[in-house]
Amino acid sequence: MSDRLSRFLPLMIAASCVVAAYAVVFRPAYFSNSKELATLLFLQIVLAAIWSYRVRFFPLLLAVFLWAGTVLPLNAAWTSGRWFVLAVGALVGLVLYTRDPRSYFGTFHLVALFCVVATLASAAVSAYPNLALLKAMSLLLLFLFGSSGARLTIMGRKENFFSALLIAGELLVYATAISYFLFQFKFFGNPNSLGAVMGVAAVPILLWGILVSERSITRWRRTFAFALALVLLFSSYARAGIVAAMLSSILICIALRRYSLLVQGLGVALLLATLVATFAPLHQQPSDSLTSTFIYKGRTEDGVLASRKPIWDETVAAIQENPWLGSGFGTSPSSSEVVRPTGSFESDRDATREHGNSYLAITEWVGFAGDIPFLALIILIILNVAFALRQMGRTGNAFSPAVPLAGILIAGLVHAAFEDWLFAVGYYLCVFFWSIAFIMVDIVRVPSTGSTAQPTPHPWTRSFRPITLGP
Repeated sequence: MSDRLSRFLPLMIAASCVVAAYAVVFRPAYFSNSKELATLLFLQIVLAAIWSYRVRFFPLLLAVFLWAGTVLPLNAAWTSGRWFVLAVGALVGLVLYTRDPRSYFGTFHLVALFCVVATLASAAVSAYPNLALLKAMSLLLLFLFGSSGARLTIMGRKENFFSALLIAGELLVYATAISYFLFQFKFFGNPNSLGAVMGVAAVPILLWGILVSERSITRWRRTFAFALALVLLFSSYARAGIVAAMLSSILICIALRRYSLLVQGLGVALLLATLVATFAPLHQQPSDSLTSTFIYKGRTEDGVLASRKPIWDETVAAIQENPWLGSGFGTSPSSSEVVRPTGSFESDRDATREHGNSYLAITEWVGFAGDIPFLALIILIILNVAFALRQMGRTGNAFSPAVPLAGILIAGLVHAAFEDWLFAVGYYLCVFFWSIAFIMVDIVRVPSTGSTAQPTPHPWTRSFRPITLGP
């Protein structure tokens, strides 16, 4: 963690050995209980991540939330453990960040604080005040981590962070493809979750990987991973994920003036969509067109948004019932009058429901009054993305770290218009998106002194050459 703490490393190791010896001799029962051993192992992992916070904690947090949100074994244990990891990450990150002389808090972070205040106000009028309060606290922890811990991961180590981001994107695509296509184990569960991960995270990251690849073998490898991500995306038939990935990729290519890559990418995407529709159809006839397959899902008579309109209408009706302070953050009116206590840190299904739109969902939860800071936060994200796109158009610099972040944020904002995960803190994509949003603030922030500004058109090219991960 720091040079000061490293001085105490031998002492901490010795103390740990003494405690372990005492437990073996005087408390042997501790080592015969599988739950206690698992808890001890979990605490050791968290402690190791804290010790090298900048490098290890962000990947650990994402892995824990991802594991809890899938159908992998032991996912129920991580459902509770993820909140402990988030709380530790937020508190430790805040302490470490505020002690750093480069720490900075601005308008974006102040608006995020106002968002938390709005959720606390809505919890006071909720029909489920305890649940709404817990969800408000989870948002507070997420924003604290984003304001401190997530920003620490890039402070002084941007090259390593974005290189690791590329590697993680590739590994995620390969692992998902092997699991889905080879073993037929669909660990994401819902096809929409697969589409969300591929469309919001994998495709923008791997597109940037292609843009910054300098060796041909690296470019071909990342192109293969990008194509594999598209196959997974199309095989999910998740229209929101497909639209999000498409718009994000188009805007990035146009901003960087990579028109030939855009045309080639659209051609490859069309070919892959045709192959998926032919060999892995959903439920439609093979003779259906691609438009009918992916846009209407074989149900042209129902309209494009037929599956969303009833949910949106229900949400609008709920907003009209509580227009100003809402129903309580993370809670929705239901026909149930009793909230059953849950055995784990999960939301009661009687107090939540699907909204089909993150922006409608937050309006129902916090009302129009509480919407103001959330709307301001979304606008600030859009302004950061617009600034990054303008810089791309001015310099044509694909090596800028703002490129993948802008792609992720564009895809996330578009996807959130059709799914209600943007403010659902328990969902792994929510944690990833807001961490990226807070990191983006530091990436696009103009340096306070003119001497640090780089007038050359490719200021990050030299420092980002290690991103080329080929042999």
